[in-house]
Order: sequence, then C-alpha cells, then structure tokens
Amino acid sequence: MASHSLSIAQRFTVGVVFAGFFLVFLLGRMLYLQTVRYESLYSQSENNRIRIQPIIPMRGKIMDRDRRPVVTNRGCYSLYVIPGEAAKSGTLGKLSLLLSTEIDDLERRIKKNQYGRYQPALVERDIDFEDVAILEEQNEYYPGAVYSKDQIRTYADSLKSECFTGYVGEVSPEELKQLDPSVYRSGTLIGKAGIEKYYDRILRGLEGTEYLEVAASGQVLGTAADQPGRPPESGVDLVLTVDNDVQKAAGEAFGTFCCGAAVAIDPRNGEVLAMVSNPSNDASLFSGPVPDSTWRMILADSTNPLLNRPLNGLYPPGSTYKLMIAGAALESGVITPETMFSPCSGGYRFGNRVFKCWREGGHGSLGVVGAIEQSCDVYFYQLGYRLGLDRFHEYSTACGFGKKTGIDLPRESSGLVPDKGWYNRKFGSGKWSSAVLLNLGIGQGELLVTPLQLTQFFCGLANNGRVYRPHLVKAVVGPDGRESENGGEVAFTLPFSESTLRILKAGLIAVVQGGSGTARGARINGVTVGGKTGTAQNPHGEDHAWFVGMAPAENPEIVACVVIENAGHGSEWAAPAVRNILMAYLKKHNLVATDMAIAELE
Repeated sequence: MASHSLSIAQRFTVGVVFAGFFLVFLLGRMLYLQTVRYESLYSQSENNRIRIQPIIPMRGKIMDRDRRPVVTNRGCYSLYVIPGEAAKSGTLGKLSLLLSTEIDDLERRIKKNQYGRYQPALVERDIDFEDVAILEEQNEYYPGAVYSKDQIRTYADSLKSECFTGYVGEVSPEELKQLDPSVYRSGTLIGKAGIEKYYDRILRGLEGTEYLEVAASGQVLGTAADQPGRPPESGVDLVLTVDNDVQKAAGEAFGTFCCGAAVAIDPRNGEVLAMVSNPSNDASLFSGPVPDSTWRMILADSTNPLLNRPLNGLYPPGSTYKLMIAGAALESGVITPETMFSPCSGGYRFGNRVFKCWREGGHGSLGVVGAIEQSCDVYFYQLGYRLGLDRFHEYSTACGFGKKTGIDLPRESSGLVPDKGWYNRKFGSGKWSSAVLLNLGIGQGELLVTPLQLTQFFCGLANNGRVYRPHLVKAVVGPDGRESENGGEVAFTLPFSESTLRILKAGLIAVVQGGSGTARGARINGVTVGGKTGTAQNPHGEDHAWFVGMAPAENPEIVACVVIENAGHGSEWAAPAVRNILMAYLKKHNLVATDMAIAELE
C-alpha cells in the first residue's frame, strides 16, 4: 500500500512540474510574441485589416512652345486583384470570362505585380467601362476584384513626335532594382524613352495613399480612421521648344519615301523647333502590355520603325560635310579663298584609280566658294588629301562630330570620326592607304554622323561660330503654376575665325541663291536662304538625299536638316522638303509675305 501511495504522490509531483513548465512556456511565449515579434505580428494584423489603396497622381502634360498639347492624359479605370481574397473564391475564373483573358495570363500579371496577399495587384489598365459597371453592380460575385480611377497617356499622332516625346510603359523588374522603392512599385507606369524617360521623375509626381478598413469577408468598411492617408502630388508640366506648325511641316518632308529624319533648330539658342523620325510608331501603343504578335510585326518591319533616326541614325553626310573640310583647310592655312587645284574634268586620278565627280563633264577650275556652290567632288578630293587625317580628325571633333550633342534625350549616338588608330585597328597597321582622305574629303568613307550632329554644326555656321546645346524643354510649370525658364547653354565654339566663317557663309548662300548652285529648289522669294546639298552613297540601295538650310541667311533664325533614305540627289528631294519647313517658320513669324508664300507653295 505504501508503495502504491508513493507512486500516486510521485505522479502528482510530476504533473505539477509539467504544469509549471507549461505555464512558464506559455508566459514566455506570450512575452516573446508581445515584445520580440510585436511589430511583425502587428503589421500582419494590420495588413489583414487595412488595405492600402494607391492614388495615382496626374502626370504632367507636355506642350509645344505656344502651349498647344503634345502629350496629355485621358482618364480610365484599372483593374486590381487582392490575391488572398481572389484565390479562395474562384474570382480569377470569373474575371477570365468577363475580360476574355486566359486565367494563366491573369495569374502571371498578379505574380508580377503582387507585393502582399491582401494588397491590390494590377492586372489590367484601361478596362472597358461596361466591365467597370458589371464589377460595380455584381461586386459580391467578384470577391477580391477592385477597380480604381487611373490615367493613360495620349499623344498627338498628327505630329509624328514619338522620336522626342518617347512613351511610357509598366516598370520592369530590372528597372525596379535600380529605382527608389518609395517612388516606384510594380505595375506603375514609367517613362521608357524620350522626354517621358529623361524627365520622368518630375513628370510623374508623387503617389498618394488611402488606407481602407476591410472586414474578414473582404468588404470595404470605409477609410481607416487611425491611419490618415496622403494626397497625391501632381507632376510638373513641360513647355517644349518645339513648334507644332514647324513639326507638322517636318512630318510631311518625306513624301512617298518611307524613311528618313528631319531636325530644325533655332541657332540663336539651341531650341529644337522640330524633330521627326520616319517611320515611327504610335507612342500610345506602348502604354500597356504589347501583344507578342504586335512585337513580332514591329521587329520584322524592314523599315526599322524603332530606330530614332535623328539621334541614332548613322549616315555618311556626303557633300554637306564639305563645309567642315573647307573650314578646316582655311583655318589651318592649307588653302586661301583663291586657291585652285587641278581643274575638274569629271574625275581625279589617284594612283591607279579614278575618283569620279558627280558631274561627268566636270566643273573646271574653282576657288573654295565656287567649289562649295557647285559641290565639286574633284576640288574636295584634293582638299581632303592636303588636309591630312590628323587635321581632319582634330577639326571634326572640334566641330562636334564623333561625340554626343548632350540634348535632353536619352540614348544618343556619338557617330564616328575615324583617326589613324581606328584605321590601324580596322585594317591593320600600314595596311590602309591615304586614299581614304579623298573619300573623307567629300563626306564619304568611314565617317558617320547623326542628323542632329549635322544640324548642330550648321547652327554654328549660322550663329557666327557659337554653338548652343540642342534642347527640347523651354520651361517647367509646377502644380502651383510657378514657371521656371530653361535658357540656352553654349556648348562650344567652332574652331573657325570670323573671316573663315564669312567665306563659308558666302558658299552656303551661293548654293541656293547662286546661278550655278545645287539647291535652287530651296529658294524663297523675298528671303535669302543658305544651305548645302548632299548625296551620300548607300551600299544597300539608292543614295541618301541630304539638305541643310538656314533662313534668313543674313541673320538665321532657323536651321533645318532633312535626310531621305534611298531618294537619290539631295537637290531633288531634300532641298524642297527643307524649303517647306523653313517656309512654315517664316510665315508664322511674318518673315515672308503670306500671299507670296501661298503662291510659291501652289
């Protein structure tokens, strides 16, 4: 009996000990949860009770210099899904039928944009209003599906402005890794190209936040009283230097030809008046998910509509580059204004090869102004050879070639100005001849420029050597209406003296106004126009046609450049195109009689 009683006592003792340990464990666990895990558990609890609803700010408008719209916003509705609520209610299947979208696509979108089981994940932007009405009327049938007001960018498609406006699209996972997480999140729109990208941070504004209290069923009970929201801050508006009237004229420069570029700049301050890449895409196309079929079609297009030709199109400049060659030769003392070389009889023999002139019958003996006026290749073969490669490279880079202009746009190309090191790397040391100088002398060979670089150079010629950095934003207007001007910035000065610049300008005027000029098609009655034609050899087809013109030539206010791919002679197609761009500006600023301008255009 004693042993049996002792056994019961022992069991009681063991039970008390275990109960004590269990109580201590519970108290310890409670202490752990209440202290160490407090913030984490509180956050989880709040996430289940509170839904964070972003409030999208109004993205800044983009206007031309006269405050006419270039890029604006259109109101829309976007659809979000609460993953934790939709997963257990069959909502995705119902949304799939409503939106005519595969469930797999919805799940991929949710996974991409999810940052919490009970926070909204964007699945589709700009849904039809009929779908919004159904979601509103039958919200109990779609638990976890919510919609909110949003906006979508609209671009003035008649302007062909995509090469400088760029476009917006949903931020990618790769971009998110590089960006401020307090400003950018999955599903938000971000500038992908052009001004939209370069000025994205100030255009986008700052998202607001609304905290909504929800029941366990997912029903919204109202605004959370203990968590005040934050109102959104609208983005700034941008006033561009672009003139919509000049831009439209530039967009019409290509006629029936498919491809090319046009740039117009005010040489007095670097303001870009027009910029066109032809062909281009509708920027609105990229504001939402682009179907694979559409991407395949764009990538397969042989005209390469994704190429921003003013900034990234690399072309031999042809005879337009003869102004740089002549300026370098005059400035370095290789020639004087009266220097004449072997007369042009239609070709120039160098070694065992004859380099032809564009005019088979030749031009005879010419000085530098006459050679510019008639664009004599034989004169510039000899001048390029005498200039030499070192001076060619030195003056070319001093004139802004082979480097970016610094325009306020992303992804600008530098072009190519070859030097001895480049030729040695390309062909091997001592395995290339000085014959390359003849081709470089007429803007051919390995030399490559962008239309923007060439326009910038001619702006320097027009502005007595002073070159302003090209820019597109004229003013920034804050949400409060305050405005800050963006003035011109001098980028560099051409390495030419006043006397050299006078000679070059005389040549430019002779090209258009002279009796033997190659660009008489660019003449405008009552206005002196200067410019230079160019016909650049193209190994893949017909020659590219160039013309760069300026007006009024005595004190130019506009320099316009057009290159039309596979169009042949610059005098035939590019010169009249530039004339129309110049005319659009001159008419608007009353620099040419309106009735005279109309008669000429007819």
